[in-house]
Amino acid sequence: MKTMKLGSSPLEVPVLAVGCMRINSLGKAAAEQLIRTALEQGANFFDNADVYGDGACEEIFADAIHMNDDIREKIIIQSKCGIRKGTDGSAGRGIVEYDFSKRHILDAVDGSLKRLKTDYLDVLLLHRPDALVEPEEVAEAFDILKSSGKVRYFGVSNEKPMQIGLLKKYLKQPVVANQLQLSITNATMISNGINVNMENAPAVDRDGSVLDYCRLNDITIQTWSPFQYGFFEGVFLGSDKFPELNRKIDEIAEKYGVSNTTIAAAWILRHPAHMQIVVGTMNPKRLKDCCRAADIRLTREEWYDIYRAAGNKIP
Repeated sequence: MKTMKLGSSPLEVPVLAVGCMRINSLGKAAAEQLIRTALEQGANFFDNADVYGDGACEEIFADAIHMNDDIREKIIIQSKCGIRKGTDGSAGRGIVEYDFSKRHILDAVDGSLKRLKTDYLDVLLLHRPDALVEPEEVAEAFDILKSSGKVRYFGVSNEKPMQIGLLKKYLKQPVVANQLQLSITNATMISNGINVNMENAPAVDRDGSVLDYCRLNDITIQTWSPFQYGFFEGVFLGSDKFPELNRKIDEIAEKYGVSNTTIAAAWILRHPAHMQIVVGTMNPKRLKDCCRAADIRLTREEWYDIYRAAGNKIP
C-alpha cells in the first residue's frame, strides 16, 4: 500500500483509510475477517467516531482487531467527536446537536479511548461544525489532550476555510486533515475550480475553495462516501441513473484488468491534492478492490473522460 504524509505532520499513513461506521452490521467472525483483510493489504489506518453505532463501532473494532500493545504499535487510529445524539424527551424523536465545548471534547476522547482499549488516538477530528464553537475552548482541550499524550494529531471534518482559519488563530497544533465528501458524482469542490468566471451552476463556490485552501495549508483531504451520489442516496457504480459514467468506468476497468470499484477510487487518488480515501465497505473482496487503486495512476485523458461521463461539463 502506498503511503503519504498526513498534512503537515510527520505521520506516514496509507492512501486508503478503513472506515468503521458500519462495522456494527457485522458479526464477530465477519468483523475479524474485514480487519484481517485490511491489515494484509497494508491498510492499517482505521477511521472511527464516538457517534458511530452510539459507540458500539469503536468497541467492535477493538474486539475484532484483538487490541493489545503489540497490535496498537502497528496501526493508526483516528476517531471523531462533536456530534451529540439523543431524543427530545417527549415524543422520543431523535435529535442531533453539535458540541465543541472543552468538557465535551475531553469526555468524548476518554470515552473513545476506553472503547478502543488504547491509551491514545493518533488523530482526533472535530466531527461537523458546531455553530456555538468557542475556539478558545477547543484550543484548551487540544492542549490538554496533546500534553497528556491522549491525542497526537488533530483535524476537522466537513469544515470550510474560514472555520478552519478561526480555529487556527487559537490552536498551537496544526490542523492536519479535513474529512470531506467527494466522489465522481459529488465533485463540487473540483467543479467550481474548473468553472471559474462562468455563469453556470458548477461555478458556484459552495465551500469557500476548500480544496485549494487545504492544499495551500498542508491539510490532507480525507474523502468520505467515495462511491455515493447525493447525500447517501445510493452507489453510482452499476446504477441505471449513471449509464454513461458506468460505461466509461467499465471500459477503463477492463483496460487495467481491475474492477469498477478500483477505477472509481483511482479517480480520486489521481488528483494532485494527494487525498486519502476513507472507504466504508464491509465486504473484504471489495476492500481489496479499493486497495488496488493505490497501484493505478489514471492518465489525464482517462480522468477527464470519467469526469465528463458523470455529467460534469467542461467550459
